[in-house]
Amino acid sequence: MDWLKKLPVVGPLWVRLTATHAWRSYERLDRVKWTRLAAAMTFTSFVALFPLLTVAAAIAAATLSTKQQDELQNKIADQVPGISDQLDVGALVQNAGTVGLIAAGALLFTGIGWAGSTRECLRAVWELPDEDENAILRKAKDFGILVGLGGAVLVTIAISTIASAMVGWITDQAGIDREGWGSLLLQATAFLVAVLADFLLLLYVLTLLPGVEPHRRRLLVAALTGAVGFELLKLLLSGYMQGVATKSMYGAFGVPVALLLWINFTSKLVLFCAAWTATGSKEQEFEGHELEKHELRDQELEGQAREEQAREEQAPDDQAPEDRRLKDEKSGDVPDRAAASGG
Repeated sequence: MDWLKKLPVVGPLWVRLTATHAWRSYERLDRVKWTRLAAAMTFTSFVALFPLLTVAAAIAAATLSTKQQDELQNKIADQVPGISDQLDVGALVQNAGTVGLIAAGALLFTGIGWAGSTRECLRAVWELPDEDENAILRKAKDFGILVGLGGAVLVTIAISTIASAMVGWITDQAGIDREGWGSLLLQATAFLVAVLADFLLLLYVLTLLPGVEPHRRRLLVAALTGAVGFELLKLLLSGYMQGVATKSMYGAFGVPVALLLWINFTSKLVLFCAAWTATGSKEQEFEGHELEKHELRDQELEGQAREEQAREEQAPDDQAPEDRRLKDEKSGDVPDRAAASGG
């Protein structure tokens, strides 16, 4: 792509684009094969999603009233567009104990696998080596990560619920009409509240999940970008999942296929945010590349020296006399011929 730099108009724009932090983050993603990482995250997320929703719905169905159950189903529809139609809340109410127990067991298995896979993918973006530790200890750590993530999700849901309730109360007290401009104001406020909740959740995902400490400014920018992008993805794909996906040629597989598409885009967004936090400034990357070049050169010289030494050690002792004489002359160990002949 260097030929683009030589074009009269496009060249300067291309140079400016390739110097941005976003482009260098993309180069990191391309270097670590991010499409494969996103595919792995998509599969494990899709497998773990249904047990998670079933456990949450079963617990809520057994403890909430009918009105609250409807609100829960609407909340799930907002967070995971197109999936609420697949949940039969009435059946969950009747079989909450059995369904919840089975789903909890499945969630424990799939959730730990999801946590481990996501952690490894995020560490791959940071170009960190795989952790060499006991398998049982690693699973226990993944379980702790899963529990911590669940707690973070509960906190963000609580913040979102409280903030939404406060907005509704303020709207009623101020006498703002919920139609027309009032409706737009409420939708914008709900969007901002959701962005705040996603922002807090991404702070956990981008730091504690891969076990890294990124630069604070890059972390805040990445989390905010991811939060806004996640909400935009929900808005853009919800119409497709609720409308086109249910009437497409896929038939009964329309919603799952669309859900896979949505999860894949979300996974790529998370990977981009991770790459943003892992990519240093241009000066830092230049210094890192120069240091890497020097290290590779030193390693190459050391390897050549070891090979030369090994060849000398493996040389036969019965070398030709002339070869030994030439070697000794180079080292300065051969006495003068005249002195050697006694003349």
